[in-house]
Amino acid sequence: MAQSSRAADGFVSIPALLKRNASEFGGRPAYREKEFGIWQSWTWAEAEKEIESLALGLINLGVEEGDFIAIIGRNRPHFYWTFVAAQSVGAIPVPLYQDAAAEEMAYVMAHCGARFAVVEDQEQVDKVIEIQDELHQFEHMIYVDPRGLRKYDHHKLHIFADVQEQGRAAYWEFIEDLKARREKLDYDSICVMLYTSGTTGKPKGVVLSNRNIIESSRSSAEFDDLTRREEVLAYLPMAWVGDFIFSVGQAYWCGFCVNCPESPDTMQTDLREIGPTYYFAPPRVFETQLTNVMIRMEDAGRLKKWLFDVFMAHARKVGPAILDGKPVGLWDRARYALGNLVIYGPLKDTLGFSRVRVGYTAGEAIGPEIFEFYRSLGINLKQLYGQTEASVFITLQPDGEVRNDTVGVAAPGVELKIDDTGEVYYRSPGVFEYYYRNEESTAKTKDADGWVATGDAGFFEEDTGHLRIIDRAKDVGKMADGSLFAPKYVENKLKFFPNILEAVAFGDGREQCTAFINIDLNAVGNWAERNNIGYASYQELAGHPKVLDMMQDHVEEVNRSLAEDSMLSACQIHRFVVLHKELDADDGEITRTRKVRRNIVADKYADIIEALYDGSKEISTTTEVTYEDGRKGSISATLEIRDAKVVPVESRKVAAE
Repeated sequence: MAQSSRAADGFVSIPALLKRNASEFGGRPAYREKEFGIWQSWTWAEAEKEIESLALGLINLGVEEGDFIAIIGRNRPHFYWTFVAAQSVGAIPVPLYQDAAAEEMAYVMAHCGARFAVVEDQEQVDKVIEIQDELHQFEHMIYVDPRGLRKYDHHKLHIFADVQEQGRAAYWEFIEDLKARREKLDYDSICVMLYTSGTTGKPKGVVLSNRNIIESSRSSAEFDDLTRREEVLAYLPMAWVGDFIFSVGQAYWCGFCVNCPESPDTMQTDLREIGPTYYFAPPRVFETQLTNVMIRMEDAGRLKKWLFDVFMAHARKVGPAILDGKPVGLWDRARYALGNLVIYGPLKDTLGFSRVRVGYTAGEAIGPEIFEFYRSLGINLKQLYGQTEASVFITLQPDGEVRNDTVGVAAPGVELKIDDTGEVYYRSPGVFEYYYRNEESTAKTKDADGWVATGDAGFFEEDTGHLRIIDRAKDVGKMADGSLFAPKYVENKLKFFPNILEAVAFGDGREQCTAFINIDLNAVGNWAERNNIGYASYQELAGHPKVLDMMQDHVEEVNRSLAEDSMLSACQIHRFVVLHKELDADDGEITRTRKVRRNIVADKYADIIEALYDGSKEISTTTEVTYEDGRKGSISATLEIRDAKVVPVESRKVAAE
C-alpha cells in the first residue's frame, strides 16, 4: 500500500522527485563541485532551474521523446543535470565510461542509436568525431568545457551553457511542451539505460524503469535510515549502476547533497574536505588507502609506530564489537576511547572517513583483515551484493549482522533462491525491464515469473541465512580428479595482499591449479624504495628476484588457507608467473570495471599458460600493448616460472582425523 500511495502522490519519476525537493527544501544544497580549488554549490531550487533550462534547450535542439542521449565525462553536476533533463523531455540517458576507447564508444552509441551526446571536453569531442561516420543516427554534440574547441565546426557542436541559454530564451515557446512530456512519465517509463561490462561478449544495454530505480532507492534508503542530511562523494564512473543509484536515485529520493571532486588527483583531499556521511568504494580503493597508511607508518618515528601498533591491536580486539553494540568491558572501552583520541580519530580524519555513518563495498570480495581494519576504527563498513540488472541491490548486511565472509541477507523487497546447480536467483521491484535489442539474452536471464539468474554460485548459511558467494557459476569447474575449481575464490584470496593488484587462476580440467599475478606498482614500488631496490620499469620490478620471493610467500600462504577448506583444497596453486605488464582495459584484457576477460587472457597468453603446465622454468614472450594515444606496440620479456609449496591434502585429512 505504501508503494501505491507514493506513486499516487506523483513521485513516479526522477523529475517528479526533483519538483518535490525544490518545493519542500529548495534552499538545501543539492550539488557541490570543486573547480580551480574552490567549492561551488547549487541548492535544489537552483538545480531545478539549471535542469529546466537544459531540458528546454534540448527540445529547442530537436530532442524527441524516445531519443537516446549519450553522456560522457567525469562526475560533474552538469552531467547529473543532463540525466534528469533527458528524462524530463522523454529521452533516455545512456552514460558511457569516459576512459573508454573510441571503438568501445562506437559500439554503444551505434547499438542504442544515440542522436545526441553530452560530453565533457575536447578529448571526448575528438573521440566522438573520430567515430561519427559509424553513427548513422547521430546529429548533435554538446560539450561542457570549451577549452581547445574554438576553431571546431560548430554547426552540430554546442556549448552546454549556450544550450541552456537558448532554452531560457525559448521558455515561452517550449515550456508547455516540456510540461506535457514530464506529465507523461510514469513508473513504467524508462529512467536510464546502462551497459554491462561485457566480460564474455559485447556489452548489453540494461533498460531500467522509474519503478526499478525509485523502488530500489526507497527501500535501500529506508534500510540504512538515509536522510536529506547525508553527504556523498560522487567519484565512481557515471556509467556504473552504483553511481546512478547513489548519486541520482537515492539522492533524489532522500534529497541529500552530491559532491563532485575536482579530479582523480585531488580526490583524497576533496574526500577529507567534504567528510561524507554515506560512502561507497570497491575493495581496491579501501586496499589502496590502507596500503598508503601502512607505508606512512613504516616511515614514522619509533614512538609513533609503537603507539599505532599497540592501539590498533586493541582496536582489532574490541572495535567491531563496540561498533555493533555488543558488551565490552569498561577498561577495554576506556582504552579504546584513548585510542580514538590519539590514533583512530586522526586516522579517520586523514582518510576522509571522520563522518561516515554508513559505508559500503561491493564488486569483489574484500580481504577479511582489510574489512576488519576499517570496522575496528569505528567505521560502519558493510558489504552488499548487487548487479546492474537488479538496480544494484540483491543483498545487504543489517547493522549488528556484519560479517567479512558473507554478503548479508536479501535486501528489502528482494526474494532469493538457489537452484540445483548452486546458481543464485532473485526477483524484486528493481529487476530490469529487458536488454535493449536482445530478446534472446533477456529470456535467458529473466524468466516469465521475473526470476533473474545472477550467474553466480553460492549457498545460504544454515544458522544465519546469510548468503555466501563462491564464484561466477560459469567459471566454477572441475579439476581433472573431479575436485571443485573456483578461480575467482582463489584470485580474491591472492588479491587480499596489497602487493597483488590482479590475479588469474587456471585449472579447469587440469591436474593442477596455476596462476598469473600482477603486482601493485604503488605498493611494491614503495617496498622497493624502502629496501634500496632500484628499478627502471614495471617489467623490471615485476621480474626482480626479491619481488618473486615475496609473491611466492603470498601464494604459499594462500595455499595454506585453501588447504583448510575441504571444498576447495584442490585449488592450491602449484605454479605461478608474475606477468611483465598490467592487465589493461585498453588491451581488452579486463573491463572498465576491472573484471577479467578470461577468454581473451587465455588466448593472448596461451604460450605462458602452456609453459606453466609443461614444466618450463622460464618463458620468453612478446605481447601486444596499446599506448595512451591509441597506438599499438609490443613488449618482450623472459619470465621466470615459480613452483609453490602446496599442503598435501591426504596428509591434512589424516592429521585432522
